[in-house]
Amino acid sequence: MQEHDARILRGAAIPTAAAGLVAMAAATAAAGVHGLLGALYGALLVLGAFAVSAYVIAWTGERNPQLMLPVAFVVYTTKVGVLAVVLVLFGGSTAFDHTAFAFTALACIVCWLGGQAVASKRVKQLTVVPASEAESEPGSEPDPAEGRR
Repeated sequence: MQEHDARILRGAAIPTAAAGLVAMAAATAAAGVHGLLGALYGALLVLGAFAVSAYVIAWTGERNPQLMLPVAFVVYTTKVGVLAVVLVLFGGSTAFDHTAFAFTALACIVCWLGGQAVASKRVKQLTVVPASEAESEPGSEPDPAEGRR
């Protein structure tokens, strides 16, 4: 994983984990142990799903940047599918508080997306290759339009 990808991942994961801890404390105060478990499962589900998807997309970008968009679509649909399976499997469970699970997951999703946006803005990754680097690459030919000025 490249450094800028790791910084974005940390910039999203740390605030999300902090929000999960706050949600666990609030859910414990409101619903006891069942609230704590619901908040814990919600935070872990969001952290796990988003961290794995960010890692897979960053890994793909290092190896083949042209595949990043298709892989992002596959990762997104897989994430939605896993969430649907989790909700169906544990929909009738009484092991944890469903309200704490839902609100914690929602808060963690918002924190992850906000942290990722802020971290992406701060990284300032170059999206255009500077002219000096393009000229020094082997096999690159000078632009004939530039010589006619």
